Amino acid sequence: MSLTEKPCIICIAITGSVPTKKDNPAVPTSITEQIESTHAAFEAGATICHAHVRNEDQTPSSDPEKFAALKAGVLKHCPGMIIQFSTGGRSGAGKERGGMLPLKPDMASLAVGSNNFPTRIYENAPDLIDWLAAQMLEHSVMPEIEAFDLSHIFQAANMCADGRLQSKPYIQFVMGVKNAMPVDRDVFDFYIKTTERLLPEVQWCAAGIGAGQIMVNEWCVAAGGHTRTGLEDNVRLNKNTLAPSNAALVQRVVELCEKYDRPVASTSQARQLLGLQ
Repeated sequence: MSLTEKPCIICIAITGSVPTKKDNPAVPTSITEQIESTHAAFEAGATICHAHVRNEDQTPSSDPEKFAALKAGVLKHCPGMIIQFSTGGRSGAGKERGGMLPLKPDMASLAVGSNNFPTRIYENAPDLIDWLAAQMLEHSVMPEIEAFDLSHIFQAANMCADGRLQSKPYIQFVMGVKNAMPVDRDVFDFYIKTTERLLPEVQWCAAGIGAGQIMVNEWCVAAGGHTRTGLEDNVRLNKNTLAPSNAALVQRVVELCEKYDRPVASTSQARQLLGLQ
């Protein structure tokens, strides 16, 4: 299959842990809003929902009951959509971060190393990484490796080799977080080369944070990979215009797929590419 023939999987990161309605009123924070926003993004072409949940005051939460309600709503309104829960560090401490994994989402994010964030260290201790990975194996949850640094690709390969991860995880390059890896084309190309060398046959995608989002989206589409968009990573269409919805950000990626003659992956195609039932 040529690069232009391979369907492009679009992941929608609907909410995250940081942006609030003060940043953009379109950020969906209640479960009802998240389900509605995911449905619109699904209809626009997204096939993976990357999900965080919030408390009523918009602060991040790791409450499994909230994740369960969100999962039920997405299953009902977005048939076949791949549900991916975040185990990120802003919404809980220690094993709280994996408390929703027994709900058996299709996928869950997994950071396999630490790095700097804008105002703090994103700490992922080896013992916690191993526990989260073991929970994903136990509950048949496919890990999406969030690679904030080149070393994280090497660590993912090591974990696959020794059985701590399933043999074919999904690899996501995260670019543009302040104090972490910037949006840099040479680095992006080397990430692809390294992933293909260390983890042949895995699927990869990338996310650009803030103004770098659309640039990384285009690099991914042109290079035959998959990509992530959404209000978690970027609340604007451009410097002067807030994004009206998650669906509007998905539509920008769909237009890039048209530009590069890439088909947008259906739910069945996305599941087949990722090896999901």
